[in-house]
Amino acid sequence: MKQYFFYLLCILTVVSISSCRKYMDMEHFFKDRLSIDTVFARKDYSDQWLADVYTHLRGENADVSSKGNTPFNLISDDMFFGDRGDIYDWRSIKTYKNGEYDENLIQGSWGSCYQGIRKATIYIYNIDRNRQMSKEEIADGKAQARFLRAYYYWLLLRKYGPVPLIPDEGVDYTQSYQDLAFARNTYDECAGFISKELAVAAVDLPLTRTNREKVRPTKGAALAARAKVLLYAASPLFNGNTEMAELTDDQGKPLIPAQYNEEKWARAAAAAKDVIDLGVYKLFTAPFNATDQGPAQPKTIVPPYNAKHSNASFPKGWKDIDPFESYRQLFNGALTYSDNPELIFSRVTELGGEDIRELGNHQFPLSMGGWNAHGLTQKQCDAYYMNDGGDVPTNPRVQGYTKNDVDHLPLPEGVSLQYANREPRFYASVAYNGSIWFRLSVLDANERKKQIFYYRGLPDGKSPATPQFHIRTGIGIKKYIHPLDSYNSSLQGSYVVPKIEPAIRYAEVLFIYAEALNELNGSYTIPDYTGKNTHSIGRNIQEMSSAISQIRIRGGVPDFSEAIYNSKELFRKSLKRERQIELMGENHRYYDLRRWKDAPVEEGMPIMGCNMDMTAAQRDQFHTPIVISSIPTIFVKKMYLWPIAHEELRRNKRLTQNPGWTTPY
Repeated sequence: MKQYFFYLLCILTVVSISSCRKYMDMEHFFKDRLSIDTVFARKDYSDQWLADVYTHLRGENADVSSKGNTPFNLISDDMFFGDRGDIYDWRSIKTYKNGEYDENLIQGSWGSCYQGIRKATIYIYNIDRNRQMSKEEIADGKAQARFLRAYYYWLLLRKYGPVPLIPDEGVDYTQSYQDLAFARNTYDECAGFISKELAVAAVDLPLTRTNREKVRPTKGAALAARAKVLLYAASPLFNGNTEMAELTDDQGKPLIPAQYNEEKWARAAAAAKDVIDLGVYKLFTAPFNATDQGPAQPKTIVPPYNAKHSNASFPKGWKDIDPFESYRQLFNGALTYSDNPELIFSRVTELGGEDIRELGNHQFPLSMGGWNAHGLTQKQCDAYYMNDGGDVPTNPRVQGYTKNDVDHLPLPEGVSLQYANREPRFYASVAYNGSIWFRLSVLDANERKKQIFYYRGLPDGKSPATPQFHIRTGIGIKKYIHPLDSYNSSLQGSYVVPKIEPAIRYAEVLFIYAEALNELNGSYTIPDYTGKNTHSIGRNIQEMSSAISQIRIRGGVPDFSEAIYNSKELFRKSLKRERQIELMGENHRYYDLRRWKDAPVEEGMPIMGCNMDMTAAQRDQFHTPIVISSIPTIFVKKMYLWPIAHEELRRNKRLTQNPGWTTPY
């Protein structure tokens, strides 16, 4: 009982009272009516408690969501939102992009995560007393709680950097309020604790779950999250970064190691190998389709001939797969969780709110019922390869337009040839000017298909009548759009296909493995997550190619050349671009640019796009990229880490602010 009160009291030093009231609904029920002894003596009450621990994965703690919860998905150099006005004056995003602090910054994740941490800890330390559950059920429940506690710490670490770790051994709750304050732990301490907890959880978590339990973590989810944590710990921002020397605790102790440790990359690679060696996951591929079966399953567009890949079956080649559908169906709702062998961890679906549904709603054209507000930058558009794996010509750009809907599939008539002959992932993700949109669920056959242009004066272009609802760069997004989707439509029969959140998927694990291997000069022997076996880890071109080639071939482009694999610098550059393409819209780019320390350059560049002031009669000028002045771009050092809310700093006097941000005292 004393331990329970410790976790109740100590957490109040780092989270707000308002957060407690918001997130403790289930606990109020228990506290008002039942003792902890009673709760954890019964299976039904224990299950309810664990279910409540999961609730903190919602809202601002979602991995992939719209701007209301995870603005990081839309404020980097790849994606943007524009429906809150040209100045982005919403929830202080404009203030943040100007490198300034505002109390209204999105900060709910701090309190919510710590509430989840406390609830998970109470479960871990009390569930063993349950006599209505089997040993196997207790072990699984405890492993779930341990995963959730570690994952909440990870969400905090990714956003804020080093945070206070609440000690497991407990403290005397009779101490003064001031004595219950906690200082920030070092980054390595946080990453080490999270990694250890995930490894312990993985031992008792099952390899798979039933369809009714898909939201619950598996062994692979714990190991994949662990690999992600260790990758960040090995990255330049947190590994030998002397530029962060001013980030200290209240006693002046540095929180970011100034000395570089190459072995951290080996640990990340070994952690990714733990996931690979499970043999449970593989990249999803859609089968080759020889006939056109409509918008939901068009005829496969075969990539240009490649001597190595064209006549080989996947994963060596694309002979038996449809690269376009293999990528598109991962995100548009065509696959259920059970049908997707690539999905490792997901919150599955959330109805309403600022979730993936809202991403699609904001991407959909205004003339078809959407908000027409989320788009891509010219940089992101140009990052996609040509269909033969070559770079997009930008100086000069390709001139001319399609004359029919046959010669440059899948482009319809009247589309800039800048968008012709691009890789399949481009067409699955990018709503280029003149692309075809579908909403096959509506009953009116005349409203099921439209070619959408973003020229000024057109319904989906820049217009005085709808000043906020236009794609600022003239380059839209289709990644989370299904041909059956129809948003905000009054047309009878419309609905939206449920989408599955891709919080962690197998492609990311392959990226982690290849990136970590590339950074090694020496060889290392690293224990696996059980501590019973070891991995021999070193830079291995064959292993790197085995991981990356799967992703590229699934996407319809050839593997990297031998010259790229032989060069650490060239491979690093190519991998960063590959992550930018493959993981677009999955809340990675913002954090990747920071952990690589690339953000000062990449986020400091002006945002480029089409000239939205041009009409259809001025289409050449429209497709000549210009600076989009309404989208602010700036990066200053303080923006590596999110600021800690002033109210938390006032409450916990041992808590220190991230460098560059203001404090309340």
